[in-house]
Amino acid sequence: MRTLKPLNHLFITLFILISSISAIAQLDSAKIRIAQIENSLKYQTGVIDFSSCKAKLNVPEGFRFLDAEQSRFVLSDLWGNPVDSSILGLLVPADRGVLEPNSWVFTLTFDAIGYVKDNDAEDIDYEDLLKQMKKDFQDANPEREKLGYQPIEFIGWASNPYYDKEKKVLHWAKELKFGTDSMNTLNYNLRVLGKDGVFVLNAVATMRELNDVKPNIDKVLQSVDFEKGSTYSDFNPDIDKVAAWTIGGLVAGKVLAKVGFFAVIAKFGKVIIVGLIAAGAAIWRFVSRRKKEEEIYDSSKSLE
Repeated sequence: MRTLKPLNHLFITLFILISSISAIAQLDSAKIRIAQIENSLKYQTGVIDFSSCKAKLNVPEGFRFLDAEQSRFVLSDLWGNPVDSSILGLLVPADRGVLEPNSWVFTLTFDAIGYVKDNDAEDIDYEDLLKQMKKDFQDANPEREKLGYQPIEFIGWASNPYYDKEKKVLHWAKELKFGTDSMNTLNYNLRVLGKDGVFVLNAVATMRELNDVKPNIDKVLQSVDFEKGSTYSDFNPDIDKVAAWTIGGLVAGKVLAKVGFFAVIAKFGKVIIVGLIAAGAAIWRFVSRRKKEEEIYDSSKSLE
């Protein structure tokens, strides 16, 4: 059996050489493709007008804005989420691209549900609400899987719900597990209340980016302004629509409604480009390990 070792050694050496070349080429190709995609995105700064919801966004310092079309490309084509036609845009941190391993974004939408009464805000038991929301996610998962999507487990609050009655803003964060993903997803939810509805901002990240996202919450909330006549204080009970949702309802969300449930966004659901890099890195780790094994084998042979 000892006479077979040199031949086996040759095969392993050839395999390592071929795998090394393949891994390096694969990594280089993926990096080039990522750079091409990132360079194709047209970011904006300054004031962004959303005439459809009578609001504007003052892009906060440290962020860049992507319009609706590019945002859907990022969320659906690159990150593998279901298409959401309600997306108005994305706020992307200025110091990282959308395909970097530590990337995260705020999605922007507007929900024209009407005037949300906030008289229940101080009476909400968020622990009871948490239990109900966990059950709602579980109950809705069979339909989600039936349509080809991963099931979602609501792990718990990543940041407890908080409503600022003076500023009319609400925020909370959910920790979610998509299917068998090893890294849990962070959805940090922000709501700015207006007369005709709610401006919705959701940070989509992994849980490891929580400490990056959280310090930006206040300035992102302050970046949204409703036009005069559309602010929360402009509500006229005689003519304006009152929402069926209260503050507690906004936190609970439309979990059981098909559109709302399938619009829950994951970071890197099916990222092909990043997956390519991961695959290349995995090959390279395998190759490196086999190289070490070869070195140990050669050292043991020299001692015989």
